[in-house]
Amino acid sequence: MIVDEKALLEKLRAVNVEQRIGEPGKEPDFDVAAEWRRSGVRFVAFEGKLEGAYYKAIRRLLDCIAIVGGVPMLQEGGIYLGCWLESTGTINAELLSRFLPSVAQSTFRSFALHQRVDGLLPYKITGDGPAYRQIQLVTPLARSVWNHYLLQGRDHAFLRMMYQAMERYDVWLAAQRNTRGTGCVEAFSAFDTGHDLSPRFWHVPDTPHHGDPSRFDSDSPVLPFLAPDLTANVYCQRLYLAKIAEELGLLGEGWISKAKQSADSLFGYCFDEEDAFFYDRDRQNRFVRVQSDVLLRVLACEVGDREFFDAMLSRYLLNTRKFFAKYPFTSIAMDDPRFDPFSSYNSWAGPSNFLSLIRAPHAFEHHHRHVELTWAMQPILCSLARAERFAQTVSPWTGEEGFTEAYSPAILCLLDYVERLCGILPRPDGEIWFTGLLPSAMDHGEEVAGETAYARSVDRVLYELVNLRDKSVIYREGQAYMKFPSGVRVITGREGSLQGILGMSVRTVHGRLEWEGRSIPFSVKGNEYLKYGDGELKQARDVGIIYPTYS
Repeated sequence: MIVDEKALLEKLRAVNVEQRIGEPGKEPDFDVAAEWRRSGVRFVAFEGKLEGAYYKAIRRLLDCIAIVGGVPMLQEGGIYLGCWLESTGTINAELLSRFLPSVAQSTFRSFALHQRVDGLLPYKITGDGPAYRQIQLVTPLARSVWNHYLLQGRDHAFLRMMYQAMERYDVWLAAQRNTRGTGCVEAFSAFDTGHDLSPRFWHVPDTPHHGDPSRFDSDSPVLPFLAPDLTANVYCQRLYLAKIAEELGLLGEGWISKAKQSADSLFGYCFDEEDAFFYDRDRQNRFVRVQSDVLLRVLACEVGDREFFDAMLSRYLLNTRKFFAKYPFTSIAMDDPRFDPFSSYNSWAGPSNFLSLIRAPHAFEHHHRHVELTWAMQPILCSLARAERFAQTVSPWTGEEGFTEAYSPAILCLLDYVERLCGILPRPDGEIWFTGLLPSAMDHGEEVAGETAYARSVDRVLYELVNLRDKSVIYREGQAYMKFPSGVRVITGREGSLQGILGMSVRTVHGRLEWEGRSIPFSVKGNEYLKYGDGELKQARDVGIIYPTYS
């Protein structure tokens, strides 16, 4: 069936978000819904279940926002009645910043406000107050704070408050989690990294000794672990603290030096050259040879150059014997005999977890691996479109939803992936991405969405993107602005000026970009970036494509 561009655009413009998500369930929902309306974000699809799942996600997202200590705070959702530093207070809030910036900022601030006198940040905040039993670090807080700051108007007072808190926390970690003097950050328990039930932590307590985050069980034959993901977290944290320091008129060189020390310790103690993998090193100085999503966590912390990342893609992340399941990415390598795909409980022993899925884009995009990322996003959107619940885990074999429901990482995964794949995404660096792809019918040939349209306001200017099977059209303030063939991403500045285009398919896309009365011919390969200048699109970057592997 031929879909009419005008009809799809009219459907988009007719969407009433409040009607689609239903009556607010609690008083704060009115303010949150109003903030969503100001974002201008709307999404429609010609067919399939994805559109319905999208508005159900917004409804469930409202359910995950609670008033804690007098301010709105994002909650983890489902059975998790609180806000966790490893997830809700970092990567979740970073994604939320594009949709509900005030809630994201109050969530970030809450961790600084509840910092302990000795510098320790709470690992979670609930209605009962802050908790400090463990550290529970994954996504670097400084990166999330920095990206929110750039995206949402550069609030210096907020940035300074967060910087001072993170500076004190760095001191606490260096003093309390380096008992072996290696410069690595040590794990005293499974919950320090949020790796519940992972074989990585078999025969290790779930929590630090007697609930004291500065103590490990001295009777343990293996603790403390030199933890690669915790060490990478601090490495990346320090890189971004350097950026923040310079933004605040302070010196950043000291943070850069400390970051290098963290990187040296990470590779010196936790990287196995033979396996080309990051492992914990136990008390006996042996590698804990469990290949887990620690790799993806380390890479998301910007460890290694593109050549290193490409090697990890080929050997592990895009390897169907390792982590590239039908619904990626698994939490344990599939060829490990301890791998367990069972997803009906809180497990990091095999199933794909939505926290891994929302952490993954930064790792890929940092090294310009945009096409490869779509291979993970497409099956996950298929899974989310047909799911009855927003679960914590997803079966890597079938895509069926697993443990718990109304889980904010899964909700934000859907919102984020739609925006990255076929929507309008404002970036901290001042770019806007308009991506001309469509969700693929990967599950039994069942259509996920068909043709789509997406709207978003940026600096009070309304943009709309209509994606058809052969072309995409950008509207600006209600008027056709750009037209281009499907399979590419158009990149503009925040004011809408053309910056360039990026190939988003394995196929080479040939065509013309029509913009402001001009018709600019181009040919772009997957991951190739053509920069606009002097009326032409010229190659500025071509990293090629890393293809899936099977052994």
